[in-house]
Amino acid sequence: MATRQNPRYPIATMTIRCETETAGEYAQLLHVGKHTLHADMDEKSGGHDTGPGAHEYFDAALSACKALTATWFAKKNNIPLERVETFVERDDSQERAGKYVLKVRLAFHGPLSDEDRKRLYAAVGKCPVHKLMTTTEVVIETAPLDATT
Repeated sequence: MATRQNPRYPIATMTIRCETETAGEYAQLLHVGKHTLHADMDEKSGGHDTGPGAHEYFDAALSACKALTATWFAKKNNIPLERVETFVERDDSQERAGKYVLKVRLAFHGPLSDEDRKRLYAAVGKCPVHKLMTTTEVVIETAPLDATT
């Protein structure tokens, strides 16, 4: 039986291209849509620390999602949020045992009531990246890249 796609919710596809910046070095160029980002290993790991590492991008995705979700929610609900700060603290001491802890702290700025802040905290708890990291089955398929691409 074929699965019909709901036209209201198209299947989202995105391609991120990553390539080594300098032969034999760790530094990578990431092409995400119209943006170019850099990734590298820190100096103690043999890199040159020219950009965040993979774990930093993972953690930063959560931080950015929380801030963007708060801003989106505030605009949608006419909450006078002026700006957001997020701080993510990582504890990866048990990562190899299957536990990776991210502690997120947020600051909402603007003339906000206690009720506004309560609603914003509830909204950021449901940000898409948070849900992706904690409730979604992520399937990763790794295969050779066609040399003609």
